[in-house]
Amino acid sequence: MTATPAATRRHVPQPYVHLTNPEWLKDATLYQLHLWHFTPEGTLRAAAEHLPRLADLGVSVVWLSPIHEVGAKNRKGERGSPYAIKDHRSLDPRLGTMDDLRDFVRRAHDLDLRVILDWVGNHTSWDAPLLEAHPEWYARDWKGDLRPPLWFDWDDVVSLDYSSEDLREYMAETMAYWVREADVDGYRCDAAGLIPLDFWETVREDLEAIKPVFMLGEWESRELHVRAFDATYASHWAETMFAIGSGRADVGALCVYYAWDQGFYPREAMLLKYVSNHDTNHEATEFERLGDLVGAAIVLSVVGSGIPMIYTGQEAGNPKRLAFFEADPVEWREHPHGELYRRLFRLKRETTALWNGAWGAPMLQVRNSAPSAVLSFVRRDAAGSVLAVLNLSREQQDVALDGALLPGTWTDAFSGEEVHLVDDGAQPPAARLTLPAGGYRVFAGPGEQG
Repeated sequence: MTATPAATRRHVPQPYVHLTNPEWLKDATLYQLHLWHFTPEGTLRAAAEHLPRLADLGVSVVWLSPIHEVGAKNRKGERGSPYAIKDHRSLDPRLGTMDDLRDFVRRAHDLDLRVILDWVGNHTSWDAPLLEAHPEWYARDWKGDLRPPLWFDWDDVVSLDYSSEDLREYMAETMAYWVREADVDGYRCDAAGLIPLDFWETVREDLEAIKPVFMLGEWESRELHVRAFDATYASHWAETMFAIGSGRADVGALCVYYAWDQGFYPREAMLLKYVSNHDTNHEATEFERLGDLVGAAIVLSVVGSGIPMIYTGQEAGNPKRLAFFEADPVEWREHPHGELYRRLFRLKRETTALWNGAWGAPMLQVRNSAPSAVLSFVRRDAAGSVLAVLNLSREQQDVALDGALLPGTWTDAFSGEEVHLVDDGAQPPAARLTLPAGGYRVFAGPGEQG
């Protein structure tokens, strides 16, 4: 067969992602800090006192839930929704001053933490000054009236219209303002898919001209990763875990998720894995959704592919649904989940195979004798391996693992015990483990051979 001349080849693989992820994202872990719930004071100044604790926990990026003034018209609850923003260029005086925000960011940076803001660009409150000044920047219904976002129950907000070039310029400059003036390190962008992609791609260029930023989009879409976002949501992962927790699905559904995760998204994409956030908690806590599987879900969110996140209060084992439209402080206490996250985050930092995106290694399925109940996989690079075995059922499982991917000596990541997992006398070689209901084992092992 005659080779096609290089100059005329049309099927040369091209890179899919055309942005540069900040180096500090390689082993990043997120903490969603909801100021209304984080301290009794509910202020930036009070929250800043907790930054050393978050750094000790192993967090590296602090995501502040919206800091802007909340609208009063059509307000839900006593305090309203933090996502019904009156003025994107304001800072809610109940949370503090601009100097308080600058001080929060400076203290975080001194601890090698990054800070991102929650950006709600799709809509404003009904009493936003922007609506009075520029009603032409807002979307209309078939009658020509202002409208909330379509098909949602978000009747406390009114939709913006991104066909307006002037609106885009205003919003882009506002996002640049907070990066320039407060030195924040990026944004979590609410309902990112409801705003045109070309806006996000241009904004990313604008922000990168100021400093390297981290952009997290609340959406599930491969195209968001091309030029706009470093990370997007893994909402279907969370929904699958909740379905398993309620008995509506088993590990087979999780395998389908990971098939899409690894087959559909580029290696550079970082998908946010969480077992709770502000949207899920106010409907049901992780304990209500997952029961005895909470610990295993936490482990999987960190050692599996993706970028892991803690929501306010998880490290304290917060047992209650936090009020969404009110101040509702967490009762801080020591809890096993805090130590579990601390150990997992340390393992993530120290094991390059667990790093995020293209820095880390893919998950390799380790087949086992209880495929509907037990998830098992290895992540491996030249420096080392991690084997995770998780019983996502409510019965004890005596499970045999295919030993082909498990040669050598392994170390229990929690106890430090050294074990040789594979019974070399078995044909084919196999590893055998007993896991209680909701139990998990994580092992550190050798890197790739040769």
